[in-house]
This record gives sequence, C-alpha cells and structure tokens, in this order.
Amino acid sequence: MITSAQNKKIQEVRRLVAKRKEREAAGLYIAEGIRLVEEALAHAEDCAYLLWCSPLSDRAEALVKSFANAGVSVEEITPQLMDSITGTDSPQGVLAVMQMSPLPLPGKADFVVIADGIQDPGNLGTLFRTAAAAGADALLLMPGCADEFSPKVIRSGMGTHFRLPFARMDWDTCEKWLRSLPDMRILAADSDGGISCWETDLRRPSALIIGSEANGPCGRALALSDARILIPMPGKIESLNAGIAAGILIFEVVRQRSKTSGDR
Repeated sequence: MITSAQNKKIQEVRRLVAKRKEREAAGLYIAEGIRLVEEALAHAEDCAYLLWCSPLSDRAEALVKSFANAGVSVEEITPQLMDSITGTDSPQGVLAVMQMSPLPLPGKADFVVIADGIQDPGNLGTLFRTAAAAGADALLLMPGCADEFSPKVIRSGMGTHFRLPFARMDWDTCEKWLRSLPDMRILAADSDGGISCWETDLRRPSALIIGSEANGPCGRALALSDARILIPMPGKIESLNAGIAAGILIFEVVRQRSKTSGDR
C-alpha cells in the first residue's frame, strides 16, 4: 500500500491533475471515478497504472480486479491520499492514469463538429458528450479551446473521450481535412446572422463550427465556412450558452436525418 505523499506516483498524479503542461509533457491524463474508469477498461492497454483505496463498492472492486487481470499495475493507497489527489468532493476510490491515445479521425465522415475557441472546460466536456450522443463522426478542436484532457473536461465528457474520434489542429489543417471529405459543407453557428437552422438542409454532409459564447465564431472560422446558421430566438437574448447552443444545433442534425422522406 502507498502511504506516503512523497511517493512518485502520488506526486505524478498531483502534477497531472494540476497542470496542462505536465499532462502534455508526460502524454498522460487522469480518469477518476467508477463510470470513467469503467469506460477506460476497454482501453486497458493505454492505462499506465491504476490507484484505488478502500472501502470499495462491489462495482469498483470488480473493476480493480479487471484491470489487474488485464496486466495493469494496480496499487492501493490510503483514503487520505485519494482525497488529496482527486479533483472531486466525493472520490469513488478508483483513479486511472491513462495515455493520451484518442481514436484516429475516420477516413470518411458526413457529420463533424468543430470547437472554435471553447475555453470553458464544462462547455467543452458537454460538447464531447453531445457530439458523441448524436453520432458525430469526429470532433475537431481549434486553437483557443480548453485542454481536452483536463480533469473537468474528462468528467464532463462522461467517458466519450474513449468513444469519439477527436483531434486538436490548426485552421489550415482543419480546412485541408474537411475539403478532402466528399460534398462536405462547412457551417458556422453565428447569432449575428445567417440562415435559420430549421431552414437549413442538414441532411447533407456537414461540418458544424461552434464558437464561444463570448466571441462567437472567429474570423478564420467565418472565412472557412460555406454558410452561417443561427438558432431563432424570439426572446430578447443576445446569445445562448455554448453548450446549450451546440446541443440544439447538433440534435437538429439528428432530427432532420431521422425523418423519413414521407414525413417531409
């Protein structure tokens, strides 16, 4: 059992939780809590090690055994140490240190979500979860976005980092990749103008750019886009929270694509 706060693994976890540059330098991040660690189990080969503390629920105990059976280094630590290194108020007793190994971008795609300067970790995590729930083929992260491997983004994403292909890239690379996809139309969500999302044909292959609540789409995003779309807002409100706006637009894509031709 690890009992010392000076233990190398404990020190490493503290650094990974606290600083982006430490995560990037090590190529590691933290998945903490039963739900996230269960999602990580399918990628046990990417787990550097797992830490746990008692008491464990039956579900968490089975999870620890599964990681051990998969050949992952599993170590018990004291509850006090677990409390000190996790970013949650009520730790669930399991924490996995994972390698940054996102799913690769697909060779074919007809629905892509692009995060443009989403700086709030909660909103970015919500965007991960919403895109995955809608069956998006990929999520692209443009300059200015929050760290996709920060503990808050990982928690908000609820395990979708293991399910949804995503990549961080610059705008030039983004444009090159999108233009390589047949018939892909690039749409920028912009509350300042554009076509209503209800009136936009989203059955076509589409890449949807979601900007920040404060700034909307950046100039590069607008220059890249083939059209702008907006969410009609009869109330006297300038903009919606980025996560809410993304949910409305992304599931408008789902709604349109789920309708049969006879319903149109």
